[in-house]
Amino acid sequence: MKEILRELLELQDVDTRRGGVRARLSVFPKRIAELNQRLEASRAVLEQSRQSHSTTLKDRKRYELDVEQWKEKVRKYKDQAFQVKTNEAYKALQHEVEMAEAEIAKAEDRLLEQMVSGEQYDRQVKAAEKSFKQAEEQIGAERKEIESEKAAADKELGELEAERANVVKSIPEDLLDHYQRIAKKHGGTAIAEVRGEACSACGARIRPHVFQILRREDTSELYHCELCTRILYYIEPPAGAETAKQASASQNGEG
Repeated sequence: MKEILRELLELQDVDTRRGGVRARLSVFPKRIAELNQRLEASRAVLEQSRQSHSTTLKDRKRYELDVEQWKEKVRKYKDQAFQVKTNEAYKALQHEVEMAEAEIAKAEDRLLEQMVSGEQYDRQVKAAEKSFKQAEEQIGAERKEIESEKAAADKELGELEAERANVVKSIPEDLLDHYQRIAKKHGGTAIAEVRGEACSACGARIRPHVFQILRREDTSELYHCELCTRILYYIEPPAGAETAKQASASQNGEG
């Protein structure tokens, strides 16, 4: 194989590995965003639980105040009852007392409901706090792991960039530009091996005379696949490999 093809293959290998590292790096922001979303979801549950608990406590205080206000009215009506001089006035005050006591009972029922709800929300808050703490710890550990992976990938990418810079030093600029245009067109693969007299990348058959030229070590020209335009190269199989292949094919035919 010509030296320039060896260099291009080495470059393609570096670029393939570099592309893999870049692909890994591209997912880190999404992974971090997913962690943040999970943490915020857990925080939202906690905040909602706290808000509900706070609202219940406010309602409880309001109902406690209602009870006290109605009790105060009952006391006032009873005090007034000792001062009235007619039976009708006394009956009217008694009616007011009965109505106030009924309101007291309603307010106390509402207060009891709020006390029960308050206990439930208190348990929910404690459970949400525990869940949020666990989420913080777990997500924090995952974040450190991701950051460690990213740091390793960044380092690997830096090493590959340096390796690539060293490889391209010996490749002519026009050929490098040609290689990069083909690679960009085909997802990073600019060079394809010829196998079975066909392009291994797209399967197109190679013309016999081109195949013969590719087999020669002294050829100075680069050849491209007529279908996909990739640069072609050919590696002569080890001595005896073709004979063994033909023998195997012959045995299978006989069977």
